[in-house]
Amino acid sequence: MTDVARTTATILRLGHQGDGVAHGPLFAPRTLPDEQVSGVQEGTQLTDIRIETPSEHRIAAPCRHYKSCGGCQLQHASNDFVAHWKLGIVEKALEAQGVETTFRPIHTSPAQSRRRATLAVRRTKKGAMAGFHGRASGVITPIPDCQLLDPDLIAAIPLAEALAMAGASRKTPLSVTLTTSETGLDVMVREGKPLDSALRSALAALAGQHGVARLTWEDEQVAMEQPPLQAFGLARVCPPAGSFLQATRDGEAALLAGVLEITKGAKRIVDFFAGCGTFSLPLAAQAEVLALEGEPAMIKALENGWRQARGLKKVTAEVRDLFRNPLLPEDLKPFGAFYEAAVIDPPRAGAEAQVAQLAEARMPVIAYVSCNPVTFARDAKALVEAGYGLNWVQVVDQFRWSAHTELVASFSLDD
Repeated sequence: MTDVARTTATILRLGHQGDGVAHGPLFAPRTLPDEQVSGVQEGTQLTDIRIETPSEHRIAAPCRHYKSCGGCQLQHASNDFVAHWKLGIVEKALEAQGVETTFRPIHTSPAQSRRRATLAVRRTKKGAMAGFHGRASGVITPIPDCQLLDPDLIAAIPLAEALAMAGASRKTPLSVTLTTSETGLDVMVREGKPLDSALRSALAALAGQHGVARLTWEDEQVAMEQPPLQAFGLARVCPPAGSFLQATRDGEAALLAGVLEITKGAKRIVDFFAGCGTFSLPLAAQAEVLALEGEPAMIKALENGWRQARGLKKVTAEVRDLFRNPLLPEDLKPFGAFYEAAVIDPPRAGAEAQVAQLAEARMPVIAYVSCNPVTFARDAKALVEAGYGLNWVQVVDQFRWSAHTELVASFSLDD
């Protein structure tokens, strides 16, 4: 049998997905810059990789599942390396747009702090198996000692497996999203069997046995012992099942601290892409807030949280598609004179249209929260060209050991 020819390469840098990049380009997962590696070349990918000369930044992965699990990409790199790399991603994105600023030290969420996870759960001949898919693989890796997830999520793995036994087909794994809350687990299941009376009864019984706050099967609520509440400042909110939530409480607190600092002293604030009130409701302790969000169910949850809280100033919540229907200059003109600050937390596409209107309205202060350095840099350039100063950027790494990067940034009018 002929041995498969192996290719040797020197890793030049990491790509935005965390893979090592060699000349070609040739992509080599779980490698680091300056490492000498060998592997089998398949198109632009290097597989069956051996580290011939390791980087000084290479460490032993803290999680025993790392080799087979696809949940993390960077556990083989030191914390200092990952922090420097993530800061560099944002720096380079801004440099590409000709924007300069001051960077504050990165804030990294601790291990075992992720409060939401979506597990793949498959029935087997002996029972069920829950975990994460391997890298570019349909194989499920069990994760009983995961170093990423909150211990309450790890403790819920038997529940996920029981849900599969009750309602998964033999061919398709369940997708089980687990979210911690102040009142218990919020569980949402997709890819399961259609609900009938027998399955509904079985699921309700499982929810009761495992202390689940809410169980949603596809888009139908099957059981709710009590609303799964999230704390946003003085308010308690029950988000719609599966709706957006910051990945860790620690990361959310870091982003919120930046937003509060930027908007300090403002008595009236407009919050774009407000979600369920992550920023709007804490801000309402100091200011009147106009909250704008495209999803009606999230606005309803925000309003309910505000009404039930005490000690908050007025929050006006409106459903608005800010991509198709951004607030126009004539809409924003009273805000420019009357509202003293804006918070904007768009999805990965950024907020090009809304940023243009904010600049034209001369909004004095803008707190920009971003999950995509590239679109953030594009929007930052537009604001700088309109006369804003980018005072500082704080990178927040709440997706530890992944290639994902978030930030909060301070803009103010130079005049």
